[in-house]
Amino acid sequence: MDIILTVTEIKYALDTFYLLISGALVMWMAAGFAMLEAGLVRSKNTTEILTKNLCLYAIACTMFLLVGYNIMYVDNTGGGIIPSLGVLIGEQGADASHSLESDFFFQVVFVATAMSVVSGAVAERMKLWAFLIFSVVLTGFIYPLEGYWTWGGGFLSELGFSDFAGSGIVHMAGAAAALAGVLLLGARKGKYGKRGEIYPIPGSNMPLATLGTFILWLGWFGFNGGSQLMVSDFENATAVGQVFLNTNAAAAAGAIGALAFCKLTWGKADLTMILNGALAGLVAITADPLSPTPITALLIGLAAGGIVIVSIVALDKIKIDDPVGAISVHGVCGFFGLMVVPLSNGDASFSAQLIGALVIFGWVFIASIVVWSILKRTIGIRVSEEEELEGMDIHDCGIDAYPEFMVHGKLSR
Repeated sequence: MDIILTVTEIKYALDTFYLLISGALVMWMAAGFAMLEAGLVRSKNTTEILTKNLCLYAIACTMFLLVGYNIMYVDNTGGGIIPSLGVLIGEQGADASHSLESDFFFQVVFVATAMSVVSGAVAERMKLWAFLIFSVVLTGFIYPLEGYWTWGGGFLSELGFSDFAGSGIVHMAGAAAALAGVLLLGARKGKYGKRGEIYPIPGSNMPLATLGTFILWLGWFGFNGGSQLMVSDFENATAVGQVFLNTNAAAAAGAIGALAFCKLTWGKADLTMILNGALAGLVAITADPLSPTPITALLIGLAAGGIVIVSIVALDKIKIDDPVGAISVHGVCGFFGLMVVPLSNGDASFSAQLIGALVIFGWVFIASIVVWSILKRTIGIRVSEEEELEGMDIHDCGIDAYPEFMVHGKLSR
């Protein structure tokens, strides 16, 4: 029996498959965040940070399925502020270019990415269960609301705010939640001296951190490329190729920019800064990886590679302790990425970009402060001094990441 497929059916199948593969690449970024953070924390906190990364992904997938996707996309008023409140993912539209289920999968991995930003910034001193409870609220309610205002057709979308793949909607939002948590949490013990001294706390495993960065770099092709949503015709296929090219160019220039900045400033090639430089370039180009020329993409990445180092140093000077530089990479460079969109995209305006950025940051930061404050007053958000000194692996998880090299004993009083 011969099976004859129409052009529409073939396009539907190709676009659905493309979205699923892109989503799988973004899901692989969860491994990148886990490896990056595991490499940049101390050995005694490795198992705990890995536990956070695995569990936050599971929580994000569950909460976005139950309520988040519905809040963000289903039965909402165009240009509105308050979303409809429903459950699950709704029903397939008659004129859809790809399956509803593939759209959900592609969207849910973005939610997990936003929450992964928080994990690194609050590392080494936050209670595991406080973090996981916050994950429920961010992925189920806080993120979906600002997602409705933008990608869901809400008032920021109507205003003309443009964010192709989520420099602000995903990355800056995650950084805003992280900053709120860090401000209430405080710095790690021994990070800052009484006279303003800054003491470096080196990560435990640079090979892991480097592996994590390469995984994130790879996954970003799904993050940005998949956001084109279609690949089944000449125009969209060409656009995806441009998105891949610009995404890679910005990451490469970000790493080079950070390398040059480190050499000129300190005379050394600081690997952690170079890794963050590559990620900064990726975050910055995410707001619009399609419109810029390759040279413009290189310049955006180059600038982001320097900006992220300035930001990391500045935050340290005001005693905002971010073990992995997440607030600078995803927050500062996410904002930068939003604001350079009008330079190459004539449909975007600086005013709309600024308003959108302020609304997203303000909403996520204020909502997160409220949630973190409630958790602090109830179950607490910070581990005890003894737990912090001994390491959170043994207290939260009961398993050391590197048992052959760990020695536990009573702390001297």
